[in-house]
Amino acid sequence: MESRKPTEVVKDVVDAAAEKVSHLITPEVPGAPGSAPPTVEEPTTPHGPLPPKKEQGAPQTRTPTGAATGAPAVANGQQGEFLTTAQGARLRDTDHSLKAGPRGPTLLQDHHLREKITHFDHERIPERVVHARGAGAHGVFTGYGAEEVTRAGFLHKGKETPVFVRFSTVLGSRGSADTVRDTRGFATKFYTDEGTFDLVGNNMPVFFIQDAIKFPDIIHAGKPHPDREIPQAQSAHDTFWDFVSLHTEAQHHTLWNMSDRGIPRSYRTMEGFGVHTFRLVDAAGATVLAKFHWKPKLGVHSLDWEEAQLLSGMDPDFHRRDLYDAIEAGAYPEWELGLQVFPDTPEETFAGIDLLDPTKIVPEELAPVQPVGKLVLNRTPTNFFAETEQVAFHLGHLVPGIDVTNDPLLQGRLFSYVDTQLTRLGGPNFSQLPINRPHAPVNDMLRDGFHQQAVHAGVAPYRPNSLDGGNPFPAGDAENAFVDVPVTVAEAPKVRANPASFDDHFSQARLFWLSMSPVEREHIVRAYTFELGKCYHQAIRERQLQCLANIDPVLCAQVATGLGLPAPEPTVPLADVTPSPALSQLGRVWPADGRTVGIVVDADADTDDVEQVRREVSAAGMVPLVIAAHGGTVGGLTVQRTFATGRSVELDALLLAGAPAPAPDALPARDAKAGAADATVVDPRVLLLVQECWRHAKVIGAWGDGVRVLELAGVAGAAGVVAGDSPSGVLADAQPLLAAHRVWDRFPASVS
Repeated sequence: MESRKPTEVVKDVVDAAAEKVSHLITPEVPGAPGSAPPTVEEPTTPHGPLPPKKEQGAPQTRTPTGAATGAPAVANGQQGEFLTTAQGARLRDTDHSLKAGPRGPTLLQDHHLREKITHFDHERIPERVVHARGAGAHGVFTGYGAEEVTRAGFLHKGKETPVFVRFSTVLGSRGSADTVRDTRGFATKFYTDEGTFDLVGNNMPVFFIQDAIKFPDIIHAGKPHPDREIPQAQSAHDTFWDFVSLHTEAQHHTLWNMSDRGIPRSYRTMEGFGVHTFRLVDAAGATVLAKFHWKPKLGVHSLDWEEAQLLSGMDPDFHRRDLYDAIEAGAYPEWELGLQVFPDTPEETFAGIDLLDPTKIVPEELAPVQPVGKLVLNRTPTNFFAETEQVAFHLGHLVPGIDVTNDPLLQGRLFSYVDTQLTRLGGPNFSQLPINRPHAPVNDMLRDGFHQQAVHAGVAPYRPNSLDGGNPFPAGDAENAFVDVPVTVAEAPKVRANPASFDDHFSQARLFWLSMSPVEREHIVRAYTFELGKCYHQAIRERQLQCLANIDPVLCAQVATGLGLPAPEPTVPLADVTPSPALSQLGRVWPADGRTVGIVVDADADTDDVEQVRREVSAAGMVPLVIAAHGGTVGGLTVQRTFATGRSVELDALLLAGAPAPAPDALPARDAKAGAADATVVDPRVLLLVQECWRHAKVIGAWGDGVRVLELAGVAGAAGVVAGDSPSGVLADAQPLLAAHRVWDRFPASVS
């Protein structure tokens, strides 16, 4: 018998065992030798037919491995053909731990088990304390030219800069709903040639507090109560209203939050603001003060309160889904970046308004917003965790030409944001993560630390040095280096105090209230009544009513009536202010691009008519959704929603091409046969669809049998309800109504 080495015997045993289970642990890999060619499906979206693609850019598609085409190449893309360890060693089995025999204990030496479990244990990073619930997208920013006020290169005319934008809610956890009443974050990372610039703003131009030292307090007050951890993602509770009624500087922002701005229709229809005043520097060193504004192409639109509540239940991802569906459909969201510019005077005020007070605005009628560039979001993330979750913003990420001011809220944020990233992302090297990496050359002399990815050369990470030839060298004036503006700091005592100009907490809240249309005021009254009605402590309600009395007696009286409490008298003189029409969302005409139009059909609907109107909706840049009693097709038409899976809240307008009868099993047995043939009976889910659209002031149109549905629903002839014989004619009459977003004339406001 041939003598064999022990290692050869072990190898034979291992090879035989591997052959027995190879069919279980070696799946086919697309493109691997001997495997079938991969099948690549055409990209689809939940919407079926889509609007025509815009010429600018193209929606991303997916490769068989899931990577997005058009995305920048990432060296560590995790796209290898074979399963490996994190170090690249190929694996034959990831389903069985290494044990001492089939029934024995697991061995400590199982390095693959330990690597796999350890990574899983650390798979989640701590969520953000605020802005945990977010959605992000890639895009491009094109400058219009702003050289007269700043030397920042990304604002120069025609300059294109890649960006990543993250939208978010402030109070809720990552698992909360998108459509809660809350302030929204609007944070933009510009990957400029001169370094990264982060514009970290909100969808409201003011904040609750004037000094960053109060930030933990307002967030502790707004978060769920610490004893019960409820309510989630809401301000309708005692601790929030206790804080803002005691810290009256919060009244202006609170009024914005109680307005329709607190429940945006979409990220695509949301304004953004830099909140703070910044200092801009031109090529000659001259300075001005400025505020940043994002203006959406589609206008500023909001959800109805009932819509927001329904959406929180039926689609808590509504805003995220809307953003990604729009991008993948080629209806790229767009905003213009604008500047309000003010003289850089020693007082740092404009028209009597303290520019360092983050609870104040400068009305656009006093300082018009000047467009300086356009933002287009045209690519969704390849991996949500790697990009949207790991992106790290910081107000101290500045570029030459943009500097900070002494706004005490801004000053605190300059520290807080870096400190937050150190905890959240595990160390100081978060800027080396791909989503945070600058697109400009880096040589920072920073070394080591957790998650260090750079392989530093040289032996002298300090300056000056002679061992590395003096490298890196400081930039001179010719290299357009960042320079802190040498603003004079006046000699003054060290104090914990605010300037006297910060003491006015009510005049701008009154300005906002008086700038609202009657319907917007009615919504504000309802919001205050609901939120304060959720408070259990009577003293908190009474104290907040006093704040409202100091803003406007009508506002106070209406809310007090809803609460069943007496309205107090003002304790300060009412401010004499001039309304700012720019603050109202109503009264203007906006493009209908990207709006969703539902088309209800039944088995008897004229499919030629429906197909014609569907094409016309699509050609107008809107998204048509065919809605029917069941999925699949109806008369050759592809159905995108059924009466069971669709709801009015995802529509901007509703068209009725038929009058679907109720399903036989929806009626009592004795009525099923008669009901299905009864011309006066319509599927109750269709009536609900119509009545919700009517109640939420949406445009409704009908032709043919659909006109009968309007009559049965009791909405025929109401404002914004269009009926006719021709589907094209109905659409032609309905489309202009969408330019105002909703038909508010349908419901005369009770608050003037």
